[in-house]
Amino acid sequence: MTEALAASPVAVTAAPDRARRFAWNGTLVVGLVMSGVVLLVAVVAPFVLTERATALSPDAGLGSVPGHLLGTDTLGRDMLARTLVATRLTVVMALAATVIAGVAGVAIGVGVWLAPRRVRELGLRAIEFAVSYPTLLVAIMIAAILGQSATTVVVAIGLANVAGFARLTANLAAGLSQRDFVATARLVGVPPLRLATRHILPNMAEPMLILLTQTLAGALVEISGLSFVGLGSQNPSFDLGTLLQDALGKLGTNPVLVVGPACALVFTSLAALFVGDGLAAAANPRSIGTRARLRRAAGADTGTAAAAPADPRRLLTVEHVTVTHTRTGRELVRDVSFHLDRGEILGIVGESGSGKSLTASVVSRLLPEGLTATAARLELAGTDLLGTVSPAELATRIGLVYQDPGTSLNPALTLGAQLTDVLTVHRGLSRRVARERVAAGFRSVVLPDPQGHLRQLPHELSGGMKQRAMIASAMSTEPDLLVADEPTTALDVTVQREVLSIIRRMNAEAGTAVLVISHDIGVVRRLCDRVLVMKDGQVVEEVTSPGQLTVDAVSHPYTRRLLAATPSVVVPVAPDAEEAAR
Repeated sequence: MTEALAASPVAVTAAPDRARRFAWNGTLVVGLVMSGVVLLVAVVAPFVLTERATALSPDAGLGSVPGHLLGTDTLGRDMLARTLVATRLTVVMALAATVIAGVAGVAIGVGVWLAPRRVRELGLRAIEFAVSYPTLLVAIMIAAILGQSATTVVVAIGLANVAGFARLTANLAAGLSQRDFVATARLVGVPPLRLATRHILPNMAEPMLILLTQTLAGALVEISGLSFVGLGSQNPSFDLGTLLQDALGKLGTNPVLVVGPACALVFTSLAALFVGDGLAAAANPRSIGTRARLRRAAGADTGTAAAAPADPRRLLTVEHVTVTHTRTGRELVRDVSFHLDRGEILGIVGESGSGKSLTASVVSRLLPEGLTATAARLELAGTDLLGTVSPAELATRIGLVYQDPGTSLNPALTLGAQLTDVLTVHRGLSRRVARERVAAGFRSVVLPDPQGHLRQLPHELSGGMKQRAMIASAMSTEPDLLVADEPTTALDVTVQREVLSIIRRMNAEAGTAVLVISHDIGVVRRLCDRVLVMKDGQVVEEVTSPGQLTVDAVSHPYTRRLLAATPSVVVPVAPDAEEAAR
């Protein structure tokens, strides 16, 4: 669907032989700098300022004066020194509570999915029950039972946050446990502990790291809150919450005493939050924050030749696209170049794994996670797709028709609710007008009772009807380019004929260029104006006329073998889709 194009850009780097593994961003940098400041204060301040922070003096109850910028408490102790010294204990307590929560929560979440079915169901229900209680309330209950001390607070906060870790870990493990590599490991008898540490935990490291930083930020506030009510550290120890409690009684007469511990607590919490948000963005290769870097990376390629004069017929220009697996460095698509003119239908054929769909995903800027693409030029009708392109422009200028409409539609939403999103969000249409436009699209693809279908859920439609609805949705924004990835694979021959007729008619009436990905040589021969043949991530041959797509006419040996292996079943394209539907 075209609404998927509101997602982010292809991750492009300047060097095709080196995959970018980490996307630095401003939020992460700011968070790391702030965390460095907190760490420096926590390490150095107790060695330098402990004596000043604990020494009694006759200068009691002062406001902000020279020598005591944040004033002094009722015993004459300098509040700035006490705030800086208290940072260490507060941070150490928060770190300890986070470690307890993380280790216990991850162990429970993974263990639940490695346990027998009945134990798993019981464990999942227990996790849901524990998550229903507020974290701070659980911590107060545990601390009240165990008694008043810094250790008690650490244990209470750690145990209260276990449920959150367990829930996330269980959700992640639920998906991983169904993957083929986990099933294979179970089949060959890999022990549960090794299965968890080698196959499951490494695949959830990124979300776990992000959750750890967010939990740390929450633990800082929660620990200070428990200390504030007297359940935390006791004299002579003190943390930021203790300082806030001591300053509360002087809030009306000497409010500056609150400034130090309050600012320190906010600063430390923000540092952890910024690191967490930055890691989330860095772990997401589709992060919008990478767009400026894409532009610089594309411009940094000094070996790229100057752009040729613009051809008014040219819609899409793709030059030297390479797609690399980020972790292994393997090139899945190598040095692919092609163009697509306005109103033209270009087909890409090849065996599974030849790079057809990956090439289309680069054009659509929907490259899957874990892959990195480089390109010398990627341009759609004058728009540089290597630079900053708004989600609205992508969503309205490129339409997508996926291979399996059954998995492309949300089963929980009606067609009207989900197929109108791109029109309301990116075209600014009202919901009523958007529904009318989609209904008109349904009529154009020969779907009877358009208004009725808008109120239906996807499972209430047949496969052919869902595919026609997808085409109508993709064309509702009047895109310049329609990318059809295996649009007829899951359909029977009769429905294939209808779908191909609709695509051909829309191409002729609206002038929309079409990029078709297909295994079916018969479909490509009947539908496309030109054909690219791909093998092992490279274009091995371009057939400039579909009539030349025969064993005798092509030149590359792989194309001959591909054609020779293709059954001679022809799927005709009806000149009139309505006649085909009848």
